[in-house]
Amino acid sequence: MRLIGRNDLFLLLGLAVALFAIVSRPLGRVLAYAHNIDQSTGLQLLPGLVILAVVFMFHQMRKRHEVRAEALAAAAAGRQAAARAAEMERLIAFGQALARSLDYESIRAAVREYLATLGEGRGGWVLTRTAGQWQPLTPVDDAQAIEHERAARRALGESDARADSVSGDVCFPMIVAGTPVGVFCVSPEPALTDHKRTTLAAAAALLAVSLKNAELFQEIREKSVRDSLTGCFNRKHALEVMDGELRRSRRSQLPLALIMFDLDHFKAINDRYGHLCGDAVLSAVGQRMNMVLRGSDLKCRYGGEEFLILLPDTTLSGACRVAELLRRKLEAEPVRWGEVDVPVTASFGLTAVASGELDVLAIIGRADAALYRAKENGRNCVCPADEHEAMA
Repeated sequence: MRLIGRNDLFLLLGLAVALFAIVSRPLGRVLAYAHNIDQSTGLQLLPGLVILAVVFMFHQMRKRHEVRAEALAAAAAGRQAAARAAEMERLIAFGQALARSLDYESIRAAVREYLATLGEGRGGWVLTRTAGQWQPLTPVDDAQAIEHERAARRALGESDARADSVSGDVCFPMIVAGTPVGVFCVSPEPALTDHKRTTLAAAAALLAVSLKNAELFQEIREKSVRDSLTGCFNRKHALEVMDGELRRSRRSQLPLALIMFDLDHFKAINDRYGHLCGDAVLSAVGQRMNMVLRGSDLKCRYGGEEFLILLPDTTLSGACRVAELLRRKLEAEPVRWGEVDVPVTASFGLTAVASGELDVLAIIGRADAALYRAKENGRNCVCPADEHEAMA
């Protein structure tokens, strides 16, 4: 709080004039006394005092200027430290958001939330590369996608990117264990300081590790729910998915069908050609299923040489057509093992899911009963469950 304001200057000036008038006569006597001393001793006392007074005033002015400069510098350093602390807090918050993200969608949400704050209002974008394919993590149109991909290739030092065909954005490569996983880019305006570049490079490193973790997590999850030999889901995961599909079918009132099939005389194949040949047959069956079935169909290795197929939005007659198509595919394409073509056939049992039905094991039981009837009928055929069984 200032004790003296601008309006008090006139009062101070008047006070100074009054004081001068009060001490003017004693001051004159002092000056006369100093003059007498000069004459009697030959000294130049008064000029020396004036010089000392001027030097003292100049010294005080310089000292005051230095103190003010130091105060300004300290204030600027304080503001810079506060800005860096805020920037570090944003970087930590971004890292924490990424640490909670185990899939690409949650990583994309974190990038969208923090990209503007990390860039301090600068525009930015992120491209990831998986198996040689570029994918944007931020919204982008087709024209920008081409330009961004060229900029990304240039940032990674790839020779097929022409320097005259890329944007002027500042890009930070995202590399994990020597392998590029993408680029993190921001607008060059306003100009980036060295500290800002360091912060953005740290953000790119955090994002790169998070993307790699998400990729590894997805691979582990896929391996934990899929049979490595056939590529089908394992029984535990398939039962969980079936439960969800039954509830969805109940809400939507859409048809749902289940196919269960078993490879004919599979033990004889193992006994005659060996278990490696049996593994090759199972792998081939998984490939045939992928060729015939839709991506939305659930494919499950139920156990041994038994398989389940859940067909969403499919009636019993439609399931019969799918089963017959797969049966013919297996019969028509024997598995090559060395110099021998190993014939493969299968018996199929299938059932429709009744409206509102939620008992997974009961549905599997009906398909299994139909499968045994197919085996009793000579194998290599399709046998649907009786309609009254589904309604029971």
